[in-house]
Amino acid sequence: MAPVKDQDATRQENRVRRDFWPKVKANLARLPFADELVAAYYCATDSATPLKVRATLFGALAYFILPFDAVPDFLLGLGFTDDMAVIAAAIALVRTHVTQGHRDRARHTLAKLQATDADVIDVT
Repeated sequence: MAPVKDQDATRQENRVRRDFWPKVKANLARLPFADELVAAYYCATDSATPLKVRATLFGALAYFILPFDAVPDFLLGLGFTDDMAVIAAAIALVRTHVTQGHRDRARHTLAKLQATDADVIDVT
């Protein structure tokens, strides 16, 4: 049996993988930090990223997708400020692991989302 911490981390990662793209797509116009957010996602899902870094990023990404947090996301102008702070703090902690490749892939994906209004996002 896996320790509780491992189960929680696995549950958190599964939830992020399941709910991340729908939340990004639904709120893209309101996310001034979308490029950093998506780069963090790509870093967290990169098998070459160290486990501690992945855990840090998945924790921050889980906070982003949670429906209830410090500042409710539906509040115009303020809703994502806490999410942005959590993502920025996580990236600051692991900044050397968020590569230019992750950032380029994020930019490409966001451009594709904005241009095509795609429902399916290639995360491979």
